[in-house]
Amino acid sequence: MKIPSSFLVAAVAANIHFVIPEVSAQAEKFVPNYDEAKIPDYVLPDPLEGVGSADDWAKKRAEIFRLIEREMFGKAPRYSGEKIAFAEDIPSFEILDGRARVSQPLLTIAGQDVRVLMIQPANVSAISAVPAIIGYNFGGNHTVISDPRIALGTVWGRGGEGERKAEDAERGKSASRWAVERIVDAGFALVTIYYGDVDPDFDDGFKNGIFAQFPAPKPDEWGSIAGWAWGLSRVLDFLEQNDRGIDAKRVAVFGHSRLGKTSLWAGASDPRFALVISNDSGCGGAALSKRAIGETVGRINTVFPHWFCDNFQRYNDNEAAMTFDAHMLLALIAPRPLYVASAEEDQWADPHGEFLACVAADPVYRLLGTDGLPQKEMPKVNEPIQGTIGYHIRTGKHDVTDFDWQQYLQFAAKHLASGAGK
Repeated sequence: MKIPSSFLVAAVAANIHFVIPEVSAQAEKFVPNYDEAKIPDYVLPDPLEGVGSADDWAKKRAEIFRLIEREMFGKAPRYSGEKIAFAEDIPSFEILDGRARVSQPLLTIAGQDVRVLMIQPANVSAISAVPAIIGYNFGGNHTVISDPRIALGTVWGRGGEGERKAEDAERGKSASRWAVERIVDAGFALVTIYYGDVDPDFDDGFKNGIFAQFPAPKPDEWGSIAGWAWGLSRVLDFLEQNDRGIDAKRVAVFGHSRLGKTSLWAGASDPRFALVISNDSGCGGAALSKRAIGETVGRINTVFPHWFCDNFQRYNDNEAAMTFDAHMLLALIAPRPLYVASAEEDQWADPHGEFLACVAADPVYRLLGTDGLPQKEMPKVNEPIQGTIGYHIRTGKHDVTDFDWQQYLQFAAKHLASGAGK
């Protein structure tokens, strides 16, 4: 089902909070399966079918990419290559007792003002350019750390409530998800952006954000996840084009939940990202859709019809017809390092299915000369495994924790310290 965009646009213009009755009713009727015994029989497509050697992978990868692009995320416009315009309208400043420096360049991306929050080791000018972790935040840059000097922009309600000015009381409310001090002390910069600056997260018929500068998407063209991934690539362009003390060849892309899906597609569609991290990305991300456990394709497309291209809706309650799955998405990142993480209580995101996707992507990684995933049995809770594919399942719920960041930084230090993963 695709919600009529005219209805949504009118409601947004009037700043009306609304609930679409059809979506609400279908969401309430949905009863997720959490019983492994009730998973339907399925066969995963072989990403290496027809591949005889590593030399054959480039052609096969291109075929898989086009398939997933056409049937799931949608094709994004080609970047014309112009230099990303930006302004330094806020002075930089130091935090963490002088160990880190904060800057907030304002980028112009497809006509949108996109405020970037950059937190990096303060001694960056005295050392070689540092690696970085780039990722979206959900609530605005001011929620990442509590500091009155972080710009308060506008934020969008996820239900289509329209824009509002961010509030001082929200400063630092998501700080527990970002481990800023740990990231800086590990020698990494953090680059984060509010995802609503690129595209508001509701089905408005693609009339806001970067989509306003382009024709309405066709059934095989980009949805919001592809749009957010495209935006991350433009921020990477900015880092390449300007000396910011960051090594643009050693940038890891990170995301949680829907933004974990985004980080995976960003890594798959832009090989310049040297390392990819997916945190609790679930259905449409690292979890195998054919298992139909927890959130399903039909459920995600009903509640969030703007995330994927319209073609993906043909697999609603029809996962058996998919000639691709999450393991092939993960394989597109090979041989670059990939970390997938799950949470024990986040059964909605199917932790076992996320691990199985890593297992099924492993042959591609090994074909390309890496050590892939170190083991094929689901690891115990809080016992990470790290090869060129890393994985852990931790105690707790759908969230990003300090435990997660400890593993990500250990993994990133191993693979990016000397430029590995380029």
